[in-house]
Amino acid sequence: MPDGEFLPAYELNVVEKHLQKVIKEKFNRHYVPGRWAHISEPQQIHYDQGRGQCLNRNLCMRGCPLGGYFSSVSSTLPWAKKTGNLTIRPFSVVHSILYDENLGKATGVKVIDANTKEETQFFARIIFVNAAALNTNLILLNSISNRFPHGLGNDSGTLGKSICFHNYRGNINGDMDGYTDMYYKVNKPVECIIANFRNVEKRDTSFYGGYTIYSGAYREKTSERGIAPTIGKDFKDALCEPGTWRVYMYMQGETIAKDSNLVRLSKDKKDEWGIPLLITSVGYDDNDDKMVADFLEQGKIMMAAAGVKNISTSDNHQAPGLDIHEMGGVRMGIDPKTSMLNKWNQLHACKNVFVTDGACMTSTGNQSPSILYMALTARAVDYAVTEMKKQHL
Repeated sequence: MPDGEFLPAYELNVVEKHLQKVIKEKFNRHYVPGRWAHISEPQQIHYDQGRGQCLNRNLCMRGCPLGGYFSSVSSTLPWAKKTGNLTIRPFSVVHSILYDENLGKATGVKVIDANTKEETQFFARIIFVNAAALNTNLILLNSISNRFPHGLGNDSGTLGKSICFHNYRGNINGDMDGYTDMYYKVNKPVECIIANFRNVEKRDTSFYGGYTIYSGAYREKTSERGIAPTIGKDFKDALCEPGTWRVYMYMQGETIAKDSNLVRLSKDKKDEWGIPLLITSVGYDDNDDKMVADFLEQGKIMMAAAGVKNISTSDNHQAPGLDIHEMGGVRMGIDPKTSMLNKWNQLHACKNVFVTDGACMTSTGNQSPSILYMALTARAVDYAVTEMKKQHL
């Protein structure tokens, strides 16, 4: 991942350090601590936000009450509240964006109350759409008018097309002998990363794109060791004795954007708020299959070189959308004939509407994209504010 300003990384455990050394020496590939959104060493800005240090509780996905893991609840919303210009309206389901034919611009948003089903319209000079990629597509597709009969800003006909995602099908697991006198200080909430090494400077495989590998090593848990739950001293002693070391790898692969991967609105089925359901037609292709096969082969080779035993590989063939990072459908581009957004994430055909979530992406890359979306949003906001001051918006 690119260099930048980062907090101190979590220390690798003894087996991860071994994997790092072998993979660098034998393959010239980088096995590094993952750069995730945890506060390993708080700075003043974190204290100003009311956040604290990550205590490695490993319940990040439930929401961290300490703010040790980044979320809008712990960071950006409190920060926005301090400006005195924040209004939060929960239980609001966005139906569509309102468009004024005479003014030639969007004027607001139609919202359905999640509980009462009451309709409300909010009005604004500019509108930012950040509903997560597929819902952003849904909102724009449902925002129809005489000017835009096929969705707001959809002069190009590209809205809803070229949906892409990250491929997580490949998994590898194995056992590591030795190191049974070693443990780790904390069960850290981040994984290690093997940076992409495929098709980096030129295409060097039979497929396009690349993949990041997430990896780690840990002592076996009780359930994995086949210890039946019971009572008494022997059971408690067994719980306190860690098992052997286990090593794992899984892939985060780039998928290629193509028109056949698309979303569209149902013509006859609606949800309980009267909004058409989103039909998702997204699948894998030959390129994805080749990438999965390459990961499984290369991951197994690297593990074996490090002395990992009993290596098992699997392709779970899970359906797209069962993991994270959906993208596309409202893609950026220079030419309004082939894209929805300009370089400022602004609709070509409706200048006061901006889209800065994953829907704007033209391709996935292999890295996790969330910080990129935040950067694109900050950049677009700065541009929008400048244009408003010039009375251009």
